[in-house]
Amino acid sequence: MASTNSTVIVGSKNFLENRLLAEMFAQLIESQTTLTVKRRFGLAGTQICFQALTTGAIDLYPEYTGTGLVTILGESAKQDPRAVLNQVRYEFRERWNLWWLSPLGFDNSYALALRRDHAQSLKIRTISDLAEAAPTLKAGFGYEFIERADGLPGLKHIYGLKFRDVVGMQQSLKYQATERGDIDVLDVYTTDGRLAVYDFVVLEDDQSFFPPYDAAALVRGETLEQHPELSKVLGLLTQALSPERMRELNLRIQEKGDAIPQVAHDALRNLHLVKEPQAPSSITIKKPTSFLSYMWERRGPLLVRTGEHLGLAGIGLSLGIIVALPLAFMLERWRTGAETMIRLIGMSQTIPSIALLAFMIPVFGVGVLPAIMALWIYSLYPIVRNTFSGLRDAAPTVVETGRALGMTEWQILRSVRLPLAAPTIMAGIRTAAIWTVGTATLAAFIGAGGLGVPIVSGLQLADVDVILSGALPATLLALIVDGFLGWVERLIQPKGMEPSQ
Repeated sequence: MASTNSTVIVGSKNFLENRLLAEMFAQLIESQTTLTVKRRFGLAGTQICFQALTTGAIDLYPEYTGTGLVTILGESAKQDPRAVLNQVRYEFRERWNLWWLSPLGFDNSYALALRRDHAQSLKIRTISDLAEAAPTLKAGFGYEFIERADGLPGLKHIYGLKFRDVVGMQQSLKYQATERGDIDVLDVYTTDGRLAVYDFVVLEDDQSFFPPYDAAALVRGETLEQHPELSKVLGLLTQALSPERMRELNLRIQEKGDAIPQVAHDALRNLHLVKEPQAPSSITIKKPTSFLSYMWERRGPLLVRTGEHLGLAGIGLSLGIIVALPLAFMLERWRTGAETMIRLIGMSQTIPSIALLAFMIPVFGVGVLPAIMALWIYSLYPIVRNTFSGLRDAAPTVVETGRALGMTEWQILRSVRLPLAAPTIMAGIRTAAIWTVGTATLAAFIGAGGLGVPIVSGLQLADVDVILSGALPATLLALIVDGFLGWVERLIQPKGMEPSQ
């Protein structure tokens, strides 16, 4: 189970409002109980977050009743909020021993929106109006919205929406793209604070397609049995947040750049649920005016993230080397079926990185372990392929000469084939290292940390400085690792085989 005698793990999805609610849960638990709270924020989407909950990798996270009904249970949408809440409460408790606590007081529904001038020129007020003009319009939707039954597929079925083009985009980027006219239609959350900044028209759902999405804490039953005080503590937030209040809180994060822990603390303090003193000193709001000063101000957390990233990539690559080299030696020694085996290993490269990470959750939960296992799998193919090819193709005439002189196969491997294959083997290791460092940025989506954390946060905030604060160190780290391995390659290069200058 996720929780221990004194620790509770709070998770969140990878959008800002969900992170904010999760942070409020965490701070409230810390202030009202003696429990230690671990945060696993930014998990990639509903299914991964839900999977983490059912497998015990996290103890609770903020969820929305409409999402539970349509996306998780696969039921048809209902419009009665009470009926939806009662159904998800019963089904989740019976199927998975998961408990929906009392709603927080606001419904954050999906909606479609257009720029006001565009909507007026096309005379679009409802989604039915949009359906008539859709074949001439380009839509920018969230990646999850494009796949969810209560998203684009359902809208196509109910309204007959057929756009000229549909592109997947991060939430914050959609606002900017619509404002510039790069896309015409976007999906929005009704509690999104940016709706007060951008001059958009939110279209009326005239056929009542979208179900109610009341926010609430979703908690493991085992966790509530072990820590019954959690239901009382989180119950303090029952009906505490109105839609207007959530838009204000979201706006502080989305447009003003305030830190989520600070906004969460202020919201709880306004509700008289935490004491007056400021939140932890690590919380900062004011952002430096230049990128270099921002990097300097964030040097401590960035060093920590870099260390996490190096650890993930280093362990994954090391495991790859430990497994791939002996496997390649064995395949080269007994070549029957070797190519088939290598091709099967190569199939792992066709699995999208985030999907491979998701596959690891049922077995390893969320966090560092599944990330390392996924990185290990990704590192295998280039090492196995290059090592096998290098050993197989290493100067056949020299190998035959060695055999004619009476050398054993082990002596030939050690003294002839391995030294000659060393550059090819190292090329495979260097390729695997670059792939591993790059792929490790996605570990942020399963709560494993690393330099993907600022990248994901920056994408959500559409903040280039925040994105670059993760992307640039990751690039530099890849160059350093490749340079180090190049130095190792020169050390083991047999004399007489140095590359010509």
